[in-house]
Amino acid sequence: MARPVVLFTLQWSDLPLREVCRLAREMGYDGLELSAKHVDIPRAAQDAAYAQSILDLLEEYSLDCWSLSNHFAGQCVTDALSGVYEPRLDSLAPKDLKGDPDAIRAWAANEMKLTAHAAKALGIGTVTFFTGSPVWRWWYAFPDVSKEMIEDGYRKVKELWSPVMDEFDACGVRLALEVHPTEIAFDYWSTKKLLDVFDRRVTLGINFDPSHLLWQGVDPAVFALDFADRIYHVHIKDTKLHLDGRNGLLGSHLPFGDPRRGWNFVSAGHGDVDFDGIIRALNAGGYGGPLSVEWEDNGMDRVFGAREACLFTKKINFSPSGASFDAVFAPEGGKKP
Repeated sequence: MARPVVLFTLQWSDLPLREVCRLAREMGYDGLELSAKHVDIPRAAQDAAYAQSILDLLEEYSLDCWSLSNHFAGQCVTDALSGVYEPRLDSLAPKDLKGDPDAIRAWAANEMKLTAHAAKALGIGTVTFFTGSPVWRWWYAFPDVSKEMIEDGYRKVKELWSPVMDEFDACGVRLALEVHPTEIAFDYWSTKKLLDVFDRRVTLGINFDPSHLLWQGVDPAVFALDFADRIYHVHIKDTKLHLDGRNGLLGSHLPFGDPRRGWNFVSAGHGDVDFDGIIRALNAGGYGGPLSVEWEDNGMDRVFGAREACLFTKKINFSPSGASFDAVFAPEGGKKP
């Protein structure tokens, strides 16, 4: 099972796509997970020549692409609640929509529909994304949060995303939600609930990123095993815990990289994620898609880290065994009793 090792381009948005391609090839990657920051989504959806130019650029550097990301627009679909201004969304949506949640939500839903068409034009079968969440702000149940408030939140997500998923079905493209704090599915049980709310609709799967599960106390390998049929994409990212009696899991409003945090994202292999257990779980579940390095480490040079992360990922990217190790000394021509 030679899973491709690819580089997620979102953290390289300050560079033009050509330069990212050059670096990715130089660092040893097999391809890219293209971020919408590097693709004009409406243009790719409607302009075949533009879409082909992206494919030609990838081919020039001997790179492939299995996934397209539009996390920012996806976040706005549900977070831009009618009549509720969320200033953080201004950085995710077009500048001319600043301060208008209804306009941001309408733009975001249409942008996600166009993303399905852009993926189809690029020959990409999976889009990684965020949903946002109307109930994340209620994660701690005080003041009192009723069951009905949570149920309404899940119903709102289904209402807003079902038309988007219809467009994805029409294009033959799947959605892979990154299970992540601030999303409607952020841990094990919220993920199960979301899939159930959508009646296990095949359109909706998971972008499995262990770094977001570990610090919450969720075992990523168990998650990968239990949701094996819904893992459509995998991020390789690590988390380092630093619970010294002072640092807490909630981050204390401190920026990523600050040593006073209870955990930080680090380059793959430098944290506490059990990647060996994860690869074994992915093998057991039959996952053969890309392993996408989402490189985030405020304490390490980016190019050094991404190159090392590529080597690390290739090292752990082993295939399952085709036979039991002790079959060779079993009686009757290798057949075990």
